[in-house]
Amino acid sequence: MASRSFRVSMSRCLRTPSSLLHHPSRRRHQSSWAATVSAAQTLFNNAKPDPNAPIVDPLRTVAKEMKFLTGNIRQLLGSGHPALDTVAKYYTRSEGKYVRPMLVLLMSRATALTPKAAPSTPLPPINRPLSPEQILVDENPSAPEFTPLTSTSAIDGTYDTKGGDADVLPSQRRLAEIVELIHTASLLHDDVIDHSVARRGAASANIEFGNKMAVLAGDFLLGRASVALARLRHPEVTELMATVIANLIEGEFMQLKNTARDEANPVWTDEIVSYYIQKTYLKSASLISKSCRSAAVLGGSSPEVIEAAYAYGKNLGLAFQLVDDMLDYTVSEAELGKPAGADLELGLATAPLLFAWKDNAELGALVGRKFAEPGDVQRARALVASSTGLEQTRALAQQYVDNAIQAISFFPPSDAKDGLVEMCTKVMKRRK
Repeated sequence: MASRSFRVSMSRCLRTPSSLLHHPSRRRHQSSWAATVSAAQTLFNNAKPDPNAPIVDPLRTVAKEMKFLTGNIRQLLGSGHPALDTVAKYYTRSEGKYVRPMLVLLMSRATALTPKAAPSTPLPPINRPLSPEQILVDENPSAPEFTPLTSTSAIDGTYDTKGGDADVLPSQRRLAEIVELIHTASLLHDDVIDHSVARRGAASANIEFGNKMAVLAGDFLLGRASVALARLRHPEVTELMATVIANLIEGEFMQLKNTARDEANPVWTDEIVSYYIQKTYLKSASLISKSCRSAAVLGGSSPEVIEAAYAYGKNLGLAFQLVDDMLDYTVSEAELGKPAGADLELGLATAPLLFAWKDNAELGALVGRKFAEPGDVQRARALVASSTGLEQTRALAQQYVDNAIQAISFFPPSDAKDGLVEMCTKVMKRRK
C-alpha cells in the first residue's frame, strides 16, 4: 500500500476531476490536467509496495453470498418463452468476474460495523409483490389454458438465504444481483453498438443470436432488474439505481463524440480530458458508485458512511475504466477474452491517446476523423506506444485508487474493509 504522504497528495490531485463531475461551471478555476497528471506520475513512480503486507482474498470474505449469486440471477431471469430465456441467460453460462456484486457485498459487510442512522421501520420481504399475482404473470384472461410468459416462481419464490452472513441483509444480497443484471444488460447493448464478436472467451450474444434478440434480451434484463428493485421497497435506492440506467445511456451518447464539439480538426485542451472523465463516470463508474452507496443506505448507515461508500465506488470505478483503457493497448486478445485494440477500430480516443495527444499534435487529425482512413489505427497505436500516454493513464488510475482507499479509512477494521482495499490493488494489477 502506498505511504500516507502519497495518499494525501493523491487526494489533493484528485480534487480537480472530482469537482468536474458535479460542478462543470468550475472548470475554468481548476489547475491544468498536465499538472495533475505530472504530480500523480511523480508520486506513483516513487511509491514502494509494502512487502510485509498480508495477502487478502476479497472473494473469500463474501464467499457464502457469492456462492448463490449465479443461481439467484438465473432465477430472476426465467421466462416462459424458450428463445428469450436462452438469450437472457446467455452471459450467465460462464461466470464473469462479478466485480460489481462483490463490491456491493463487501461494502455491505464493511458498513455493518459503522455508525448507523436513526432506526427505521423494517421493510417487508423482498419478494413480496406489490400488485396482484394475476396481473403480474401477464396471462391472457381470454385464454385460461395459456401458459404465462412470466413465471411467478422466477421472482416471487422464497428468497434463498441459506449460507448467508448476518452482516449482509437479504436486501443487500438482492441489490448485488440487481447490479449484475444491469451490468449484463449494458454488455448486451454495448456489444450490439460496438459490433463486438467475442465476450468472456465466447461469441458475443449479437453474433450468436443477432442484434435484435440481443437488444431485446438486454431490455428484458433491465425490466427484471426494475421489478426486483421495486420490491426492495426503498425509494432512495430505487432512485439511485434508476439514475444509473439513465447514466449508462448518457455516457453512451457522450462516447459517440471524442470531444464536446466533435470538430473535424480538434486541438488538445484540458477540457477534452474533462469530457472523457465525465463520460467515463456516467458509462462505467456510476453503477459502482451508486450501488456502493445503495448498499450503505440499505444497511441504515449514517450520512458520513453513505458518502464514504459513494466516494469509494466513484473513484474505484474511474480507476477501473482507466486500467481497461490501458489494457486495450497492452494486452493480447487471448488474455482479454475479447478483441484487443477495439477502441481505435471503433473510432474512440481513450485516456492513453488523449494524454499522448497533448505532446503530439498529429494525433488531433486522427481523432478528428475517428481513425477512419487506412493506416490511422496503426499510426495512432505507434504514437501512443512512443509517448508517456500509458504511464500517465496508469498514474491517474493510481490517483483514483488511492483516493478510494482514503475514503473508507475511518471504517472499523474488518476483513470486509481489507477486501475493499485489496480490490483497489487488484484493479491496478488486472490483465483482463
